Amino acid sequence: MLKSQIFALSSIEIAILIALTIPTLWALFSAPFVPTPMKAVRKMLKLANIKEGDKIYDLGCGDGRLVHAASKEYKANAVGFELSPLIFAIAKFLQPFWRSKAKIKFRNFHSQDISDANVVVCYLMPGTLQKMLDKFKTLKKGTRIISYSFKIPGLKLIHEEPRIREQNICPIWVYEI
Repeated sequence: MLKSQIFALSSIEIAILIALTIPTLWALFSAPFVPTPMKAVRKMLKLANIKEGDKIYDLGCGDGRLVHAASKEYKANAVGFELSPLIFAIAKFLQPFWRSKAKIKFRNFHSQDISDANVVVCYLMPGTLQKMLDKFKTLKKGTRIISYSFKIPGLKLIHEEPRIREQNICPIWVYEI
């Protein structure tokens, strides 16, 4: 009898478990959490040609390292969107240690207005990038999109940074609207 009580969940506990599991699974298929090496983050930010005050969005920002670096090192207005509750919690826990003005929001980036972006950064799966293509094409002229690891067919490629195996850096693709 004790064993059955241990594994019995109340309806509230089941609801909480479902509320945490669904967004986490959705996030894993759109942008699984694979932390980008800081050398790659700095290379992406440099390639983005960021100016002070630029509006930067990181779609599926994970632990927030890119938006914090953009805010601190370039004085950018940086916002990251993260849908996985667990990864979002980690990002919020780490936020004070960065001492930046970047914002991390618990949001589904598919439904966010990013039309004021100067730079959009993403490390997303090819299928997710394809789904974002129409949204990317509506961004204002001159907006730069930085894609880590995967190409975005249908956008104007302006620079391709090759993979650097010794530094564990994947290819970086730079596009401009």
